[in-house]
Amino acid sequence: MAEQQLVVFGLGKEEFGIDISRVREIVRLQNITAIPQTMDFVEGIVNLRGQIVPIVDLCKRFRVANSTSVEEAARRIIVVNMAEQNIGVLVDGVSEILRIPDESIEPTPPIVAGGVSADFIRGVAKVENRLIIVLDLDRIFSVEEKAVLAQATE
Repeated sequence: MAEQQLVVFGLGKEEFGIDISRVREIVRLQNITAIPQTMDFVEGIVNLRGQIVPIVDLCKRFRVANSTSVEEAARRIIVVNMAEQNIGVLVDGVSEILRIPDESIEPTPPIVAGGVSADFIRGVAKVENRLIIVLDLDRIFSVEEKAVLAQATE
């Protein structure tokens, strides 16, 4: 039986998952250096052990309202590999790593909760009484946005 391992995290009131093979590390929120005149969902850059990593706020990217009940201490940066580049995604908190059988992941419905574009989604995992939106990291950013993120580290 084929299965996927997902890193599950919260954004607003929704739960999302990304393939663990794309995750480099998960770090606590740290000081982010702002970059002037960039896309509104780019928070800035951080220095992670000598590597400059752009930080993207997924709540802003997906136009999902941040959960006001989340403490800053719970927020995390998930460093993922996208298009041969490490990018940090800012999330409200990481809850767990789940093994989910492939047959538990349904195709993307035409209208998805939270206003997240169906273009970014690989499917929706049904786990007990929860629904976890499985993101497709390769489709979160356009070619132009990926180029801007690459320039942020130069």
